[in-house]
Amino acid sequence: MALDELKSALPDYAKDLKLNLGSVIGNSELPQQQLWGTVLATAIASRSAVVLRALEPEARENLSPEAYQAAKAAAAIMAMNNVYYRTRHLLSDPEYGNLRAGLRMNVIGNPGVDKTDFELWSLAVSAINGCGMCLDSHEQVLRKAGVERETVQEAFKIAAVVQAVAATLDAEAVLAGA
Repeated sequence: MALDELKSALPDYAKDLKLNLGSVIGNSELPQQQLWGTVLATAIASRSAVVLRALEPEARENLSPEAYQAAKAAAAIMAMNNVYYRTRHLLSDPEYGNLRAGLRMNVIGNPGVDKTDFELWSLAVSAINGCGMCLDSHEQVLRKAGVERETVQEAFKIAAVVQAVAATLDAEAVLAGA
């Protein structure tokens, strides 16, 4: 299912999502690698097979093999980190912040693509997974690297729309008995 098919699969009550999906992907000012890496990473993070199947082929076409793997790696590592750091943040005992994580995160230091792109994808996945600590961390790295707020916002707008499309289509499938 291509992007247009994904948009037409949305029900009438989700017209805003249809328009937003076309806008955040079709009218994005992000460079192709940042755009499609963000789309792929957030499609994976959405946990929706329908959305991932629809968006992955175009992402693969628009990404180098290295960027394709790095976007998937961002979704994978943030799936772990977002749970770990969100939990550490939510626990009332601040001493957990003094304990060593002891989790391998080597891909963050050597993602195989421009670090800024990987940070942007990690931020977008963190938005879907709701980890404020990770959002702050990735946003600070991006801003220190000279990335404008509008670019950061573009990434979490993509995350918001991809997640909403996933939730809507998955709910419709359940309601239809699929």
